[in-house]
Amino acid sequence: MTEEMYEAFGKIYGSDTDAEMFFSPGRVNLIGEHTDHEGGYVFPCAIDFGIYALARRNNTGKLRLYSLNFDGEYDSAFEAEYSTITGKLTGPRSWVNYPLGVASTLMKHGHALTSGLDILYNGNLPDGAGLSSSAALEVLTVRIFSDLLGLGIDGVKAALYSQEAENDFVGMHCGIMDQFAVSMGRKNHAILLNCSTLDYSYAPLELGNHKIIITNSNVPHSLVGSEYNLRRQQCEAALSDIKAVRSISCLCDLSPDELDEVSYSVKDPVNLRRAVHAVSENARALKASQALKSGNLDMFGRLMNASHVSLRDNYAVTVPELDILASLAWGFPGVVGSRMTGGGFGGCTVSIVESEHVKTFTEHVGSEYERLTGRKASFYETGITDGARRLDIR
Repeated sequence: MTEEMYEAFGKIYGSDTDAEMFFSPGRVNLIGEHTDHEGGYVFPCAIDFGIYALARRNNTGKLRLYSLNFDGEYDSAFEAEYSTITGKLTGPRSWVNYPLGVASTLMKHGHALTSGLDILYNGNLPDGAGLSSSAALEVLTVRIFSDLLGLGIDGVKAALYSQEAENDFVGMHCGIMDQFAVSMGRKNHAILLNCSTLDYSYAPLELGNHKIIITNSNVPHSLVGSEYNLRRQQCEAALSDIKAVRSISCLCDLSPDELDEVSYSVKDPVNLRRAVHAVSENARALKASQALKSGNLDMFGRLMNASHVSLRDNYAVTVPELDILASLAWGFPGVVGSRMTGGGFGGCTVSIVESEHVKTFTEHVGSEYERLTGRKASFYETGITDGARRLDIR
């Protein structure tokens, strides 16, 4: 992939002189879904699929962007003067809103963008799979700006800037988890992150003779166009009702028992179910991290399964295809646990599978899924890697 990128960079921008290679991983969340925007805990890790970029300073004063993943959609690199980056684009070039949003956010926070940049992106994250391609693109762009322009932005700040770009520029009101995992990932570790305080710790992923298998339903996942923002509004409405009877700052301040005590205050039963998911999932994330640290994979797997059930029944963000993938995995030998991962409304499941059963797992689940849905699933055995970084290629 890297040699192809150098060749393409030279063709697009005239030469590949001084171009430097960067990489930003995707992420998979092992448990703790839709708790990040409710002030709860999440337990993600950075995966070894992601987005690469070649980048260099230029003397044009312009930000020039091109993606090999969308090659053929336009004749030349997208160009923008920093002063003209004021609002998002629509149509086939909408992917550039993520790097444009980063540039806008950096300027908003007083970072001097003293040089134009030539950037070429090329990723191997499945588009629309819910593995956080948008966060990978955002954090990668922050890292490029920081390193090439000497901005000195650390990993936590890079995650916060990236989240702000997605919230305010792109219009997707996500929590901090995706950007934090992408920016702060550590090889062979998961991150237990308190999304309210940003306190975090690393837990070794010692899976023994088990593998992490990501299964892509190939149902496209588009959070900006989905009901994701509605789910946040429903949780906010539940929180507002509860605040009338209990002093809390976010839903995940409550334990499941405490939520049960004040559930009468939530006027809308749908909003209550959303709150039940957030609070119970927060408790599961804490239990799951302890189970993994103590080597209790069976408990970890049961908590994964319960997470999927709550995402299906309480938060209503699964789709039939994800439910079928999870149920097929639950009934297969050697599977510790399986659940949807990411925002939902399509995308992927994550499963922990004994190594000796991986081949038959993918064959059986793949064939049954196609029989039941008419769709083909894609399977990825993933490693756990470090966060966004510059690569020493040349």
